[in-house]
Amino acid sequence: MKNVLPFEKPVVELREKIAELKSFTSESDVDLSGEIETLENRLEQLEQEVYGNMTPWDRVQMARHAERPTTLDYIEHVFTDFLEMHGDRYFGDDEAIVGGIAKFNGQPVTVIGHQRGKDTKENLRRNFGMPHPEGYRKALRLMKQAEKFNRPIITFIDTKGAYPGRAAEERGQSEAIAKNLREMAGLTVPVICIVIGEGGSGGALGISVGDRLYMLENSTYSVISPEGAAALLWKDSNLAQQAAEKMRITSYDLKDLNVIDDVIEEIQGGAHRDLETQAKWITDRLEVDLNELNHISHDDLLDRRWEKYNQIGAVASVIQS
Repeated sequence: MKNVLPFEKPVVELREKIAELKSFTSESDVDLSGEIETLENRLEQLEQEVYGNMTPWDRVQMARHAERPTTLDYIEHVFTDFLEMHGDRYFGDDEAIVGGIAKFNGQPVTVIGHQRGKDTKENLRRNFGMPHPEGYRKALRLMKQAEKFNRPIITFIDTKGAYPGRAAEERGQSEAIAKNLREMAGLTVPVICIVIGEGGSGGALGISVGDRLYMLENSTYSVISPEGAAALLWKDSNLAQQAAEKMRITSYDLKDLNVIDDVIEEIQGGAHRDLETQAKWITDRLEVDLNELNHISHDDLLDRRWEKYNQIGAVASVIQS
């Protein structure tokens, strides 16, 4: 029951029961195949009920799952010949953002993404995936390098937000993010961004301006966390679940609002259940987009990118006479 989310406990308990019966059957002469088949049918139905009716808060929890695949996990399974590059050439290296050169189906690309840890020690080293300004400056250095050598850029977004500490502010956190937004908007190479976990505030925006923006099914993308919104709106962070419902931060909500281009389906039960299959679905999406974007001229690419962001947030107004 390690790392089991509250809403999925009935599913996990039934899986464990089936495993126990199978183990008992293999170790004894008792035939329980009928009971096992009945429970497996029930499990399939229960999984559809639980994972097919997830609330926004359920998806928030799934996006934060301790075993959820990270940027480096996807780099290993989607790309080849990855060469990580370090440092921003101003201050130092920020391990909360990883990036470098890789190949995708033989084509050189630049890959950049937030990186959180898998355990406490690694989380401390990577600052829990919350970048300092040097992380965003490293990302921008790699993007400008990619533009110079005409390499497409793929980014993976997975952060609670940029680090808000005093040292980060003193080194220009806001300026670093703002500069990334400006420069990414004008890059003359294809940029594809994928939210793989939490996409929080400006910390996410700093590497998510591009020609395509996707979200994994159980990821989130918002200006503030549900806990933060609840604390601001109702002075009670315990109302985070209610805030998640109101904020419309899930993939399907943001697709409806035209903030993202599409939703990448997840394995039932979350991406951590089958990393190889999840990586294959991301690969399929990248193949389609790169085949299209690679054949668009620089001027058309910029025009389409401008039009894409110009349409976000458009509303219809009615003038009452």
